[in-house]
Amino acid sequence: MKQKQIEEYEINPCTMFIKPFVYGSKVYSQVFEMDDEFISPFKPIEIIKKSCEYFGSSYEGRKEGTRQLIGITHKVPIVIDPTNFIYFFPTTSPNRPECMWISHEHVLHHSKTANDDTLVTFQNKQSYPVPVSFNSFENQLLRTALLRTKLMQRIEQMERKSFYFLNRPNALEASERQRKYGHFMEYGSRP
Repeated sequence: MKQKQIEEYEINPCTMFIKPFVYGSKVYSQVFEMDDEFISPFKPIEIIKKSCEYFGSSYEGRKEGTRQLIGITHKVPIVIDPTNFIYFFPTTSPNRPECMWISHEHVLHHSKTANDDTLVTFQNKQSYPVPVSFNSFENQLLRTALLRTKLMQRIEQMERKSFYFLNRPNALEASERQRKYGHFMEYGSRP
């Protein structure tokens, strides 16, 4: 598949992973989607940061949110967009030039390779070697699953509260009554 060069890129539901790509003396990104590949002049961490901003938060805010939800402070998985289930995790420290970012949603299977890397098979049935140990990869996958679970629990809890509040019998009627000299009166009625 021929890779297309692009200037701007936001992570989307089709993005499987982003890996660094050395071009001359610069680090670019190779972006792999379900049916496409791109080269971006930005580092993977820059694409992650821009994508967080595109979906209404800063990268630092997303990192802090992860810390608050699951207590992780290094190699932090990031929720790019919870409404579209876009969660990414780094393979090493994001400050290291060899760090790849992988979509949790797209990982179908992973296995050890002979040289201690991890072979990752994605939802589109394509497999790629990732230069990280199997145990480290699996740990990042589980951390991201925990982040997804905790965030979804909070979202569902808020939806239940909203549903309960909006569907309580007499919820609005009770709030429209007022007390006047020891008697209840309907709001807006005359004494």
